[in-house]
Amino acid sequence: MRKHIFVFYLLLITQLLHAQNVIDLAGEWSFQIDKENKGIDEKWYARPLNDKINLPGSMPEKLKGERPSLQTQWTGSLYDSSFYYNPELEMFRRTGNVKFPFFLTPERRYVGAAWYKREIHIPSSWKGKRVMLFLERPHIETTVWINNQRIGSQNSLSTPHEYDITAAVRPGTSTLTLRIDNHDSCAKVGQNSHSITDHTQGNWNGVVGRMYLYVLPEISFKDIQVFPEPDKQQARVRMVIQGHKHPVKLSLKAESFNSDIPHHVPEITQTFSKNDLKDTLEMVLPMGKDVQLWDEFHPTLYKLTATLTQANQSDTREVEFGMRTFTIQGRWFYVNGRKTMLRGTVENCDFPLTGYPPMDVESWERVFRICRKYGLNHMRFHSYCPPEAAFKAADRVGFYLQPEGPSWPNHDVRLGQGQYIDQYLLEETIRMTQRYGNYASFCMLACGNEPSGNWVPWVSRFVDYWKAKDSRRVYTGASVGGGWAWQPKSQYHVKAGVRGLNWKSKRPETMTDFREYLDTVKQPFVSHETGQWCVFPNFNEIKKYTGVNKAGNFEIFQHLLHTHGMEGKGQDFMMASGKLQALCYKHEIERTLRTPDYAGFQLLALNDYSGQGTALVGILDVFFEEKGYISAEEWRRFCAPTVPLLRTEKFVYTTNETFHANIEIAHFGAEPLQAAKVSYRITDAYGKVYSHGVIGQTDIPIGNLNHIGQVDFPLKDIPSAMKLNIEVQVEGTDAVNDWDFWVYPESVDFASDETIYQTDTLDNKAREILEKGGKVLIKAGKKVTYGKEVVQYFTPVFWNTSWFKMRPPHTTGILLNPHHPLFRKFPTEYHSNLQWWELLNRAPVMQFSDFGKDFQPLIQSIDTWFISRKIGVLFEANVLNGKLIMTTLDLDSAPEKRIVARQLKKSILDYMNSDNFHPEQRVEIQQVQELFTKVAGSPMLYTKDSPDELKPKIK
Repeated sequence: MRKHIFVFYLLLITQLLHAQNVIDLAGEWSFQIDKENKGIDEKWYARPLNDKINLPGSMPEKLKGERPSLQTQWTGSLYDSSFYYNPELEMFRRTGNVKFPFFLTPERRYVGAAWYKREIHIPSSWKGKRVMLFLERPHIETTVWINNQRIGSQNSLSTPHEYDITAAVRPGTSTLTLRIDNHDSCAKVGQNSHSITDHTQGNWNGVVGRMYLYVLPEISFKDIQVFPEPDKQQARVRMVIQGHKHPVKLSLKAESFNSDIPHHVPEITQTFSKNDLKDTLEMVLPMGKDVQLWDEFHPTLYKLTATLTQANQSDTREVEFGMRTFTIQGRWFYVNGRKTMLRGTVENCDFPLTGYPPMDVESWERVFRICRKYGLNHMRFHSYCPPEAAFKAADRVGFYLQPEGPSWPNHDVRLGQGQYIDQYLLEETIRMTQRYGNYASFCMLACGNEPSGNWVPWVSRFVDYWKAKDSRRVYTGASVGGGWAWQPKSQYHVKAGVRGLNWKSKRPETMTDFREYLDTVKQPFVSHETGQWCVFPNFNEIKKYTGVNKAGNFEIFQHLLHTHGMEGKGQDFMMASGKLQALCYKHEIERTLRTPDYAGFQLLALNDYSGQGTALVGILDVFFEEKGYISAEEWRRFCAPTVPLLRTEKFVYTTNETFHANIEIAHFGAEPLQAAKVSYRITDAYGKVYSHGVIGQTDIPIGNLNHIGQVDFPLKDIPSAMKLNIEVQVEGTDAVNDWDFWVYPESVDFASDETIYQTDTLDNKAREILEKGGKVLIKAGKKVTYGKEVVQYFTPVFWNTSWFKMRPPHTTGILLNPHHPLFRKFPTEYHSNLQWWELLNRAPVMQFSDFGKDFQPLIQSIDTWFISRKIGVLFEANVLNGKLIMTTLDLDSAPEKRIVARQLKKSILDYMNSDNFHPEQRVEIQQVQELFTKVAGSPMLYTKDSPDELKPKIK
């Protein structure tokens, strides 16, 4: 409470000090929607408007506009039309209950022109001064009238709109009119660009952030840019002044304001004669030997005070900056000369409560501190530039940013073909660097995302321009997927193609890395949109959507789950699929950390993405809040400045083998580690220690591939099938990591028991035995037809099946009850883990849509949430007078190599031979038979279009 009171009084004092120079425009405005775009012809700027609205804010926030309908023309691509035809979703197509599965459903939506008007009072003290109008973030194009006189139009998605209205106002009352048009044709940046698309923030109309009038003296600063030179203990300050007619005096001073050690930089003064005056004036500010540098570990900031004086007039400005360099040497980034690996996430402008990015520093600082808590130090802004508050917050937290030009020039717009976007993107990035270029966190810049057209020559010119113009950051042409061409002029690359896991064809291991894919790359390589591993929706999240966007998509997915007889399974599905998702992220990040000369990664993403079919790829929800299946502390084990790494050929062993692993440390901390002692311990699920010791003690320099030693642990004394865990720690630090591995008996004895009939189909003998009350185990494998349309890998859905037109895999892991007696001799959790790869990868599934709503399989595959079929790979049931277990898992082939399958078969047979074999569910014999005869067919998407990653690239 005291903090809020202090902030309130600080703001109040600030307002009082500037009251004579600033007039706040927040409050009630007259308002009118111009749906037919006739306001200019009818001169609405000269007449009253028929409605009211409070600004700043967006039309959706103020419940202005129309409720979405099936006829709404969205700003963004749709690749799955099945929603409009699926009879199960008819209730969500009814007027008054329209909800969409593609993205969040806005309460209100409007695209077109809208008018805003209010009276302004110009004080007499402003006479003779320049009067300016400041609109921090309008969307998209503004046109301004003062007293019916048109001042002009501006169009920027990234920076404030500022107008000089001096010639149109005089002391007293004037009328200010704004026309704002948010039709995507105003910017022409591409309908899926995160700066405008309905997939993310939405295409809204209004003004958010600060909006006010202010005055400038006749002579004033037009621009101030600070170029730090830490190696010379100085900062080079370049200033553009306006209104000068006579010699001017410039003075500069600076002081740190967020450091525990105060540092005051003495003032320097220089007079420029009339002959010395140029478009840009430059002064060098000595920072002294006590200068403090800015980086992720010590984000010290300075406040520059610049004063311009001419005769009896003066102008004073304050500029925040940090003393840092962000450079490239070979294939690595260096911050202040220290090798740095980027551990990043992609920010997609997903802010469901407002529909636009936060305009306050506190909200952004929360986001960056959460990212830091999860071991990250970097953020890419996908095809948009955040507001100034984000740069301020990142400066304070110590976070490296890559904003982008607000364009995804694909789909309906193409780059390098003479379209409007070519000039707009260059001008927009110029505006971005002028407005935000002094912020230390602004380290990288790209023109946008995944362009099409004749784009390589264009981005080459873009990079050449910026390399020559501003050395404070590094530049790449565009952030691109794996199918895009290389950009030869880029200083660094953000590109896909060097990411992912090879588990589709190879068992999990930690020996491989990405070096073979990077051997020919000479510049720093940052992975583009790493991960994209999906998790099932968290329906408990629905209640969080209390703002302009509602989770109608989640309500649809919940309805499908209930309709298909899985009511109440949502939480279990989310948790089980979440464990698999986190496992995949762990192994992909570690594979990146093991790779020589891999400069960084950008996750897509740490938090969920609300659009493009609903891409639930985050281990945090869209609000940057935990879902429950992995904590920040657990995540930091494999994603942090210092990470222990393990290289081993496999995670499944028998008792006649020795567990062997080589240990490395990836260390990108503030300083090298001196005489670091690295230790390990191996424990079981109950904490019993089987082995421990020191692997090595050595100095660890900054970088990866720091080999420490090896661990060898003979497994001959492991008494039964069990999961073990090896934990590696750098003692005296918080650097610790761990891996599960499994140990099975060297040989398995399958007791001969003719009471269990084993077969691969429901043949006549199986029917007879069931009729007589016997036991049958059907190992059906690929003979099952009802379910063959579902493709299951060990890894989960990529991005989502709607956006990629049901491209496999279709499942997100498995759910089971590990306490069921069937698993008594098969150690497992309730979710997929690495030992399951042998059994699940590419395993067929069975569909149980006709088995009744109460029926649940023992090993349930979690289907894509767009369909939520009840599917699985193993079930038990009472059939006729007997008892049946049926599975599609391969339990028989290569038992000498497939020791996990062998162990599960042992556990199943022992269970069937025990007194515990009492299935609770009854299934008709015909239902079992239909698993071999019925065909569901692939789902219809009712569209021939496809996402860009599936399209040929236009050269």
